[in-house]
Parts: sequence; C-alpha cells; structure tokens
Amino acid sequence: MVNDSIILVTGASRGLGRGIARAFGSKGATVYVTGRHADELGPVVGEIDAAGGKGVAVVCDHKADDQIAALFAQIAKEAGRLDILVNNAAAVYPDALMAPGGFWEKPLNLSDMIDVGLRSNYVAAYYASPMMVAAKRGLIASISFYGSVSYFHGAAYGAAKAGTDKMMRDMAVDLAPHNVAAVAIWPGFILTDAVKAIPSEYLPEELRANLPNWETPEFTGLVIDALAHDPDLMSLSGQALIGAELGERYRIVDLDGKQPISYRATMGAPVNH
Repeated sequence: MVNDSIILVTGASRGLGRGIARAFGSKGATVYVTGRHADELGPVVGEIDAAGGKGVAVVCDHKADDQIAALFAQIAKEAGRLDILVNNAAAVYPDALMAPGGFWEKPLNLSDMIDVGLRSNYVAAYYASPMMVAAKRGLIASISFYGSVSYFHGAAYGAAKAGTDKMMRDMAVDLAPHNVAAVAIWPGFILTDAVKAIPSEYLPEELRANLPNWETPEFTGLVIDALAHDPDLMSLSGQALIGAELGERYRIVDLDGKQPISYRATMGAPVNH
C-alpha cells in the first residue's frame, strides 16, 4: 500500500530528528525536514529517498517566527495538507548541559531551550493546526523526556520539557472537537549517528555497559507512525507517552531486534489526567 502521508520533522539535520525522518521515509511518506543549514539537510533528504520516501529540505531557523510561517505556507502550497508534525527542533548545548554546578553557574544560553524547544513548538503547532483542523485529522507530536518530571540536566531543560507536556495537554483540549491529536513523546536514551561514531574505548564504562539498551532514533519515528494510524488515537490525545511503551503496545521492536525499555520506574512517570 502506498503511503501518501505528509510529514514535517523539525530539527532533522542530525540526531533524533534525522532518524525519525528516515523512519518515515521507510514508510514511503513525503517528509519535510528543517534545519538551519542547507548543506546539512542534503544528506538527510538522500537518506529519506533511499529508504523509499520523498524528502524535502527547508532551511528554517526556529527562532524566527517569520521563517516558521513561511515553512508552513510552503507545505500548504506544495502538499495541500499536513498529516503529522513532529516538533523536535531544540537548542542544545551538550557541554553546558552536562557541566557541573547549579543553573546560575552554567551559561545563560541554556535558557535558549525554552525558546527553541518550547516556544518554537507552540509556533509550529500554531501554523500546523489550521491545515489539520480543515482536514479533520492530524497528529502533533512534540518530543519531550523524563526530565519533565525528574531532575535531568537542570532547570532550563526541565522547564522546556515540562512545558511541552502541559502545552500538548492544553492544545489537545482545543483540537479535540476537530479530530486532531496532540501528544508529547518521551523517547529513551538515543543511539544517534554521532554516538555510534565514538570509539567504544572513549566511552565511560557505565555508558558503554548501558549502550545496548539505547534506542535507535528510527524507533521513535516508527512508534509515532503507528500512533498516527491507531484507530484509538484520540483517546491518547493530550498525554505524554513513553516511546518504549508505545513500542510494546504496537508490537514494534527496534532496528536491532530489541524491545526498548521504559524508564518509568527509575526516572518518573508522565503526569496524565
């Protein structure tokens, strides 16, 4: 069966977003991907196409509302609709995030995560929703994490993720009469292309020992795709959903055949009402 879904994955030039885009490509979908640099998006489009889909690169800085507006205007003109929005774009500064000390001792630019990662999700949903409401279907899935409910990388990170969960819950209320769903997705620890490229001898022993449990970034894309096609999707709208638990629900295993694990018991459970 031909998959004619129109997908947007923001922040897809690397990491989780890139893997999610590849996963949708493997389903034959048309996948719009955003990033700040055209040269970084070219290889992503190539991977989507090679997987069986159609990749479309759009240079977009998610700090700029006018660029986000132009992105959705382009999708509306070229595709006429949007079936799934994956809000993945985020301002990430790994060295600053993982540095020791209190939030006041770390660079102030960590607060950018509240701008690109929370506010940018709002703006993208703002422009995506009219297309979905008009079609009377659609899914907005915003990437969150266990740091929403437990301490992980500090206050700025926690605020961005907790805000994302609550924002999806409230957006779901407004979207419910229109058969459009909004959820937050909690992936596990991600085995990105960059992590895979690090020689194992350079990884800390604890990290090396846990690496077999890490999820490929494609896994998150596969579970979002299954969620979007679930006849009971609207019953899950407004919730923060753990990717590993969705994998079990839809009987999806990771690319290496493992069943990713939920960290609910050790890192916290979503606050769903």
